[in-house]
Amino acid sequence: MQETECCGVLSYIVGSVFLCVFMLLCGYFLGGRSYSRFKNVPFESGIKSVGDARARFSVKFYLIAMIFVIFDVEGIYLYIWSVSIQETGWIGFIEVCIFVFILLISLIYATYVGVFNWKNRLNEYSRVDSLYIGRSKFFKNDK
Repeated sequence: MQETECCGVLSYIVGSVFLCVFMLLCGYFLGGRSYSRFKNVPFESGIKSVGDARARFSVKFYLIAMIFVIFDVEGIYLYIWSVSIQETGWIGFIEVCIFVFILLISLIYATYVGVFNWKNRLNEYSRVDSLYIGRSKFFKNDK
């Protein structure tokens, strides 16, 4: 790198750090201070908080989030491929077809496992949570 490029990058870093420190110090010195017994109480639109903020979510929410991330990344890859379709040619087309086929198989498997099934089944074997509750229709030797 040339000396002018190093100076530009260095001045950018120094300027960014200076700006952050300046804004933090301005907020500290110019900001108001309030000392009361209600200062550390959670406030939500004037309503007193009731209960615990830590709620337990079902595993299915996390599975849906992971599937969303996987297919979102797939969309990014397909967009990049569509921009460079002339450079990749038929080999790139075949590779994308294999990529989409693998993701389609994974979507079919996720549907088979029951990731998208939101019914509350009490007497069946949930293959997603790996919990055995009651008698299972999937295992014939249950007693």
